[in-house]
Amino acid sequence: MNTTVFWLLAVWFFVFLSLAKAQQPAKIPRVGVFLPASAPTTAHLVDAFKQGLHDQGYTVNQNVTLETRFAEGKVELLTRFANELVRLTVNVIVAGSTPGAIAAKNATHAIPIVIVTTGDPVASGLVASLAHPGRNITGVTALGQELAGKRLEVLKESYPQSPGSPYFRTQRIQTVHYH
Repeated sequence: MNTTVFWLLAVWFFVFLSLAKAQQPAKIPRVGVFLPASAPTTAHLVDAFKQGLHDQGYTVNQNVTLETRFAEGKVELLTRFANELVRLTVNVIVAGSTPGAIAAKNATHAIPIVIVTTGDPVASGLVASLAHPGRNITGVTALGQELAGKRLEVLKESYPQSPGSPYFRTQRIQTVHYH
């Protein structure tokens, strides 16, 4: 996973943080982040997320609090972490895997959930559709081939005077499953 995902995540977080801030102006926002790997393995991702927050005017432990949890490769811990973050009444939950996002979805219908690095959120049951995810879930997905048609549609709408359809060459991306 690259840091671009976390920059995008920071933008999504800023939107949810603004909503939370409007509702609770005196409270410091609390963000729950849980990842399937270990802290040393994902330190660069957490650092990129913190930098994205900083770029938006938020400094950890000053005007935003991070509650980070690392599953150390143990998927069974994700449900416990999701429930724990809900009990802590975080303002938003950032789930760094499909199993983590599913655990967060099962733990709350009220707290916004931002998903990153998930596979197909529709096929996994996280959202109803990409166009209208519904409920309290948003974020980014690594879908490539599946969105090619939509990308072409947007391109055609953006350039209706174009004489023909462009040719796209795609490379298939394999999904890696962690056990």
